[in-house]
Amino acid sequence: MKLYIVPTPIGNLEDITLRAIRILKEVDLILAEDTRKSGILLKHLGIEKKMFAHHQHNEHKTVEMITERIANGEKIALITDAGTPGISDPGFLLIRECISKGIEVECLPGATAFVPALVNSGLASDSFCFEGFLPQKKGRQTKIKSLVNEPRTIVFYESPHRLVKALEQFIEFFGADRRASISRELSKMFEENKRGTLQELLEYFKSKTIKGEIVIVVEGNKAKRNKQDDIEEED
Repeated sequence: MKLYIVPTPIGNLEDITLRAIRILKEVDLILAEDTRKSGILLKHLGIEKKMFAHHQHNEHKTVEMITERIANGEKIALITDAGTPGISDPGFLLIRECISKGIEVECLPGATAFVPALVNSGLASDSFCFEGFLPQKKGRQTKIKSLVNEPRTIVFYESPHRLVKALEQFIEFFGADRRASISRELSKMFEENKRGTLQELLEYFKSKTIKGEIVIVVEGNKAKRNKQDDIEEED
């Protein structure tokens, strides 16, 4: 009948909408990235519902079965460990397959990490690009190099143990004076938003034990942005 894409809290369990709770109670099945983690949330919300594991390691194999169940009249919700499915999380393959088969897809608004990090950075948010996670090895430097002249604010996700390496590579290609903001543990008790130049941020995080999911917001190339603004004014 329908696939619901349901965002879940990125930290604080209060960050879920009333509509999301209602949908999770009404559906026939909940697809979860990690059923154990999602089980904690559902228990907190007082929801008892059958779950099925749907993650990056099995999504290619389960998409056909899931779409068949929806086509046969079931309502199914997709959730991930935290945030909005499909944003650096499983979801794209299933959504694309549902659309190709004429199955209705409804995505609820809700929590996602990069939006509060971007808004809270103090950097331009009228125009930005979201790059998600950089490649861990092959193609990592090539990807960063391709963004050197990007005039828009650039948003990345990064893991704690690769943060320092990422900052070092950003300095190499973007320059030490490029401004940036790093947010971690968003919506949690120990949330931290640190702003400064890439060099200042590197020096700060080099001396710390880093925990939690990381969002890096990097200022775009100001020279390219100014040139683009001049062209738009002439038009």
